[in-house]
Amino acid sequence: MQRFDRYLLSQLRTQFGFFALVLVSVYWVNNGLSLFEQLINDGQSALVFLEFAVLILPNMILIVLPIAAFAGTVQVVNRMTRESELVVIQAMGCSPWRLARTVLVFGLLVALPLAVLNHVLVPASRVQLDERRAEIAQDITARFLSEGKFLHPAKGITFYIREITESGELRDIFLSDRRQADRRMTYTASRALLVQDAAGPKLLMFDGMAQAYTEEDKRLSTASFADFTYDIGALIDPDKIRPPKLSVLSTSALLHPTETLMQQTGESRAAFLYEGHSRSAQPLLAVAAAMIGYGALLIGGFSRFGLSRQILLAIVMMIGVNLLSNSIGDIVRRDASLWPMTYLPPLVGVAIGAAMIWISSWPGRRRRGAAR
Repeated sequence: MQRFDRYLLSQLRTQFGFFALVLVSVYWVNNGLSLFEQLINDGQSALVFLEFAVLILPNMILIVLPIAAFAGTVQVVNRMTRESELVVIQAMGCSPWRLARTVLVFGLLVALPLAVLNHVLVPASRVQLDERRAEIAQDITARFLSEGKFLHPAKGITFYIREITESGELRDIFLSDRRQADRRMTYTASRALLVQDAAGPKLLMFDGMAQAYTEEDKRLSTASFADFTYDIGALIDPDKIRPPKLSVLSTSALLHPTETLMQQTGESRAAFLYEGHSRSAQPLLAVAAAMIGYGALLIGGFSRFGLSRQILLAIVMMIGVNLLSNSIGDIVRRDASLWPMTYLPPLVGVAIGAAMIWISSWPGRRRRGAAR
């Protein structure tokens, strides 16, 4: 039995690794495309995109690992049932509970890296990600320095540069400001410079014209200028600079929130406690996923027609556990005293798996399963 345990555990790890690699790759590419488009539109380089792609990877792994544990367990149990390996090992007197020990160990092995990700790696990556996003949100210069294109660095702003010289001078500038609904400003200049001062970046334009069009009286006013300064620091979108999120805080800060921290984030004590305890509860979902996948397929026993119904049952059970987790989250965020309910979804998942294993261990069901 020890050799069979090692064999079963190795099969579970192999399938888990396969599904984790595939799911992380698909998820990463899918999110990477939208991230690439957003960063390139903001005038950022490919190196910035690679940095962001690496920083979002821990969170993707965190989401994918419980799914991979469930899919790997279902795949292994389904294959071993089709090839009668489970039938043979049970005929030798090994009960479903005995095999469940290996599945439980597998679930705990998956829960361990999930706990490390939840408590250490994901918060650290989110801190770095938020810092870089704040820097990019304030880096107006990067959004302006792109020649030959009509750029939209902020809502209501259109900017065009015909040429950027080696010395950094901008040639033939067009700037349209439509942020005010009743007034439109348009600036053209033969040359310009981007300069930094204590108040933020400024666009210094030379030899140009300013045009103001008002909607109320349909009047267009023009004025020529030798030099004109435009405050592009005002284009920073305040929505992109947000207060710290709960997801970037350490677990100890979440479990013991201070009044200052709650005021900075705008979140309640209940939200803090839920976020902190969910970091410990979420890894246990991997254990629940493995137990549900094993128990659901074990109910079917051996069948020439396959275990499609049992696989569907396992998927429905997992969806139910995740829906319960979302519902519990909404409840706990409203009442800090209900934080122990955070651990209810994984416990319910393990209980469902145990109940299906208990049903499959009935002698009558085992004889009927072997006869099919």
